Amino acid sequence: MSVTLTTLSGGSVSLDADALASFTGSVRGAVVAPGDAAYDETRTIWNAMIDRKPGLIVRCSGAADVQACLRLARQHDLLVSVRGAGHNIAGSSLSDGGLLIDLSLLREVRVDPANRTVTAGPGATLGDVDHETAAHGLAVPVGINSTTGIAGLTLGGGFGWLSRKYGLTIDSLQSVDMVLADGTFLTAHEGDHADLFWAVRGGGGNFGVVTSFTFKAHPVGPELLCGLVVHKQSDAPDVLRRYREFTASAPDELTVWAVLRKAPPLPFLPEDVHGTDVLVLAFVYSGDVAKGTEAVAPMRGYGTPVGEHVGPMPFAAFQQAFDPLLTPGARNYWKSHNFRELSDECLDTVLRYAGSVPSDQSEIFIAALGGQVNRVDAGATAYAHRDVEFVMNVHTRWDGAGDDDRCVAWAREFFDAAAPYATGGVYVNFMPEDETGRTASAYGPNMERLARIKKHYDPENRFRRNQNITPGS
Repeated sequence: MSVTLTTLSGGSVSLDADALASFTGSVRGAVVAPGDAAYDETRTIWNAMIDRKPGLIVRCSGAADVQACLRLARQHDLLVSVRGAGHNIAGSSLSDGGLLIDLSLLREVRVDPANRTVTAGPGATLGDVDHETAAHGLAVPVGINSTTGIAGLTLGGGFGWLSRKYGLTIDSLQSVDMVLADGTFLTAHEGDHADLFWAVRGGGGNFGVVTSFTFKAHPVGPELLCGLVVHKQSDAPDVLRRYREFTASAPDELTVWAVLRKAPPLPFLPEDVHGTDVLVLAFVYSGDVAKGTEAVAPMRGYGTPVGEHVGPMPFAAFQQAFDPLLTPGARNYWKSHNFRELSDECLDTVLRYAGSVPSDQSEIFIAALGGQVNRVDAGATAYAHRDVEFVMNVHTRWDGAGDDDRCVAWAREFFDAAAPYATGGVYVNFMPEDETGRTASAYGPNMERLARIKKHYDPENRFRRNQNITPGS
């Protein structure tokens, strides 16, 4: 059996049966080729809009397998992509005809409770990390969907319910193990390969393949005050303005996000609310439950909620609360803006489009950042947006391919309408595959330095299946 693979230049090269057998014998993980029984399942990722067919998939068992993959890639000048948990909206882990370095089996998470550190494999999900850390009353500030991969989240920056208190995910990152484009294995941290360590904290997968992440963990819970307060969208104009003022003076321990969508059939909502337009205020207080109850009391008094679900719960459980709305297999298209403030005009625009979401699964969420995120200098990590107070993600989601044009058009139109009120910057993990022209906006003043580091560590731009930073001078 032979396989045909795509090269960096866009051509193709064939590996005959002997060459393929030799390579297969050099790795411990499974090698999956087109036509194999496991091929379609292995190449499937979270976003069903992405349907690409790699020329060869290597399910790596460790860093040595990654090194073998990169030796093969250099020998034949192959196009390479890298998959962690496969949750990236742009689907950059897949390429037609390319060599897929699949890290999804490397899910081990080890916690050192005495030193409050966590080491995670690149295939681990946030749920894997939360499960292990919660057993010790610890947590890492990560995202809000437990099936998201720790690798992609971290390499893009990472924010969620704990970020106002403890910063971005990268602000808790202590070191990474990596394999570079030339096959070199190294560990990068503040004291060694500091430039590379700076770059991977927000610069994506542009510089090598991370085979292990080590984080500082923080004391959290095990139970925190968490909740959802749901309003009719007719009350949203007043509630959103009060939300804007409330978050401006909220303590670091309190994170509140606003979500506008059709109401899912949650058990605490009356049946006549299901499927109607609603505004959801979702929150976590990462401190004493009694103090949290006092802190959120004013917000719970806004308007006349149609339902709420509020109380102490294990933080790891709340991390899974939105999983049923983000299951794999649907078609997803995102557009995103950063904001320093939410002006009345901006909120009016949000509300106008919230009333015309193109599917029951689509939503607009506004994440309040600030706090510790904004106390880090913009040049301290590759992630530069340390002055952003709110991030808006236009999350368009639907099932049938026949609705692609309509749903994507709505997201783009809303994005354009909101642009005058935004900073122009963007969180790299929220960029879909058609936004390669916004890469410079994702890195702002750090772009030039990133390009120089890229040239040093990946001068051939072998790691280009991402929101790509091209090698600079």
